[in-house]
Parts: sequence; structure tokens; C-alpha cells
Amino acid sequence: MTKGFPGKIAVVVPKYGLLGGGEGHTAELTNRLALNPRYEVHVFANRWINHSENITFHHVPILAFPKFLSTISFAYFAGIKMDLNNFDIIHTHERIFRADLCTLHWVPHRFWIQKVRGKKQPSLFDYATMWMEKKLAKSKRCHKFVAVSSLTKDKFIQEYPNIASSEVTVIHPGVDIDKFTKLDRQTCRYEVRKNLGISMEEIVVIFVSMNFDIKGLDYLMMGLSEFKERHPREKFKLLIIGKSNNGKYVSLAEKIGIQDNILYMGAIPHDHIAKFYLASDIFSMPSRFDTFGLTILEAMAASLPVIVSTNVGAKDIVKQGINGFIIDNAKHKNEIADAMELLLNNTVRMRMSKNSFNTALNCRWEKVVEKYCDLYREIGIKNQSTSP
Repeated sequence: MTKGFPGKIAVVVPKYGLLGGGEGHTAELTNRLALNPRYEVHVFANRWINHSENITFHHVPILAFPKFLSTISFAYFAGIKMDLNNFDIIHTHERIFRADLCTLHWVPHRFWIQKVRGKKQPSLFDYATMWMEKKLAKSKRCHKFVAVSSLTKDKFIQEYPNIASSEVTVIHPGVDIDKFTKLDRQTCRYEVRKNLGISMEEIVVIFVSMNFDIKGLDYLMMGLSEFKERHPREKFKLLIIGKSNNGKYVSLAEKIGIQDNILYMGAIPHDHIAKFYLASDIFSMPSRFDTFGLTILEAMAASLPVIVSTNVGAKDIVKQGINGFIIDNAKHKNEIADAMELLLNNTVRMRMSKNSFNTALNCRWEKVVEKYCDLYREIGIKNQSTSP
């Protein structure tokens, strides 16, 4: 940071360090930024799991009932609490009234409820969230927005054309490479497969999610069913990690004839998932929509070729036929089967695996933190120049 700039940072997020892609990303980023001795980091949250002694936490109340007040009340009380301190930078990961920097883990709420959720009539909660979002987007103080993907940036600018493209920077989430490299792949492969009754020769496709509907598990199942019809003698397993509505998918698997190819693992602690990635051969997540998809980056860190949809933000880092495949969800059945056919070739799969790992190396946390430090420096200088 510049001389004389103390770097007192306020980070705002409702839930810190709890289960979830956005929450996990925020905590990992903030914990690493707090290691910088030039920063004094304060987190304003309603709930948190403290992973760092370098962070001061401030409890922000939320009025949970009626529901439409939850977003507004969090923003209001966070603002009051922050006004009691003099911060150089306010970095928010949530819709609040004012901030210097906002990381967009989300797309505009109007787009989400209409295009992703398919809701015809917004609720009071939806209207309140859209109102808060507009307040932040039009805030004169907010100098920068960080989108986690190009897809997220595009949707945001479409909703708020008053925001220039130059004001929205794309910084992909980071990944902890050591989490995967510290484990021995062959040991994980042998132990996991032995425990699950999977032979070493079988192709294992892994799917990780806590929302099977949004993440496109049905699309993946249909694609694997098509693959099985084309190659009835090929042995494969679909390893499903996560907890969602299993019933409809059990019925679907039976209907399309792949019930014997599926293993439902349920929710697994995040610290233990790495060995399941390493025991697998391919990762797939053909989501209906995803601002990024952290599990895709984790799969790449485990050297897995990936199969994702055009509606996934992480497609930014997927190169067709190089480290994975980007499929059109309108043609998911055939395109997933086509990708599987290509990945049957061990030489092709090994080459793509190596390329996936190299992609993950370029997204490791050290590089992500450096980009945020540059933004903090830029905003800090601008704030100093405009202060009285």
C-alpha cells in the first residue's frame, strides 16, 4: 500500500466461513488477505466460523421475520456498525447501501428469479433484494465491482447499463492446490475404489453439489444413459457427492437404465472430498446456471478433465478438447455422451488431465490475493486523493 495509507478494511458478508461456495470463497480470500501485515481486517457478519486470529469480527443483526426485511436489515445494521469506525476500504460480498468494492458472487436478482428460478411473480423478499441491489449498483462510492466470471459480469452490465465495463473486473475464485498435491493419487484411487466396490478399470465420473436440480444432475444422467446405449460393455460409475432431493433422481436412473451405475455418497465434509476427486477420472457439472462453480476448479486441481455447460461461469477456464468440454444444455444428452466417448481413450484423458492441473495452477489463491491487493491499492489511492 502507499505510504500513509493504513489499510483498515471492512469486509461485509452475512455468513462467513459456513458451508457454501460463495461463503467459502469469501472466507478463504479474507483469511489470506488478513495475513498481510499492512491490513487491519474487520469482518461484519451475522454468523461466522473464525479461522483467523488476524480478523476482528462484528456481529450484524438480521430481522428474519418478515422475510423481506432480512436483506434490508442486514445492510442497515452493517452500515450503522461500520459508521462507528473509520475504514479506508469497505469490501462487500453482499447487497448493502454503500461500499468501495463489491465482489459479485451473484447475478442480478431479477435475472435469477425470472430466468433461473422461473418465477412469474416476485415476492416481497424479491422486491426488497432488487431494491437493495439497485441502491448498491447506483452508489456513487462504489468504485469497483469484481465479477467471479465473464458470465456474471455480462449479466450485471446488462441489468445496469449505467455501469461501465471498465468498472467491472473479472477475478476468478482461487483454489488450494496443496490440498490435492499432498495426497497420493494412487493410494486414494485404490482405497476409495476398494471401499466402494469399484474396480480399478472402471471409468468414474464424479458430481459434487448440494443442489442437484440447479447443477443439472438430470442432464448428466441422461448423457450417461446415452453413452451406455452406445457402449453397453463399457463399465463406469457415477459418484454423486452432496445432499439434495435424491428420490426423483433414483426414479430417473431406474427409468433410463443406469441405476446400477450410480453411487450416492451423501454429504461429505469438505476437508475429505479431495480423495474422492483423486479417485475419479472425469468431473461433470452441466448446470442450468452457475456464476462460477468452485467444484470445477477443485476438480481441475485434482487433474480431472471436466464437462460443464455453457451456463457455467467457470467455462472461462475450460478450453474445448484441451482440459475439458463445454456442452450446450439444449443438446446435453448427445454432447455429454460424445465427450465421454473421447475420454474413453486413456491417452486423451491423461493429456487433458495434465492440462486441467496446469489450468488450476494459474488459479491458485496466491495469484487471486495479489489481484485483490492491487485493487485495494488502487481504491486506497483514489480515496486518499478525494478525501478533504
